Amino acid sequence: MEDDGSVPRHSCLKLEPRESQPIFVKGTWFDSRFDLSITDGLNAWVCHASEDAVRDRAAQWDQPVSEYVSLAERYLGFQHSDSVYGFTDAGDGHKRLSWTFEKEGTKLEWRWKCQPSPNSKETTAAVLDFLMDANVGLSFLGVLNSKKAKLRELRDKLSKQEAAGKLPQEEEESTDKTETYVSDDENSEVESLKDPPATSKDIPSSRSRGRKRALEK
Repeated sequence: MEDDGSVPRHSCLKLEPRESQPIFVKGTWFDSRFDLSITDGLNAWVCHASEDAVRDRAAQWDQPVSEYVSLAERYLGFQHSDSVYGFTDAGDGHKRLSWTFEKEGTKLEWRWKCQPSPNSKETTAAVLDFLMDANVGLSFLGVLNSKKAKLRELRDKLSKQEAAGKLPQEEEESTDKTETYVSDDENSEVESLKDPPATSKDIPSSRSRGRKRALEK
């Protein structure tokens, strides 16, 4: 298999051609060529668009090779509602994959012949495995994003609760301290109002002096 040295790109499309059952088209895209694996779930076909073949097709349409590959990837990576897709018999088990597009007001059609896969089960399994991995990856990213959103929501909620609860908490603490201070004053005031035990020093001395003077008389 040719290798033009570029990093391959991959796509997988569930395509609904005109007058045909749905098919899955897996594309491997290079800068100057591409490979297609196609399955209807039971049978499979492959198309190896070599550098020479792509170069010839691009020359027919007066396009650079890279632009030709990019446009093919665009229409076989995503199904376009304004394009008419076809997947028709081409004899000897071969199929012809086609799609239309408009360029400068003219409707054009590109067609590539696909041959039966030498191993339909292996090709079908490879396409479905790739599709499953892609869906799992997207689902996993969706779960992660959902969890991140919930964490952010919870964090914001806690921040709001802390901001709202900080002031009342300080007020409660200051109120507790004030009540404690008042109760201490009340206790001290109550204790000061209690009558202390009587002593000789507390008895007025005026009476004793009066009696003493009376005896002297």
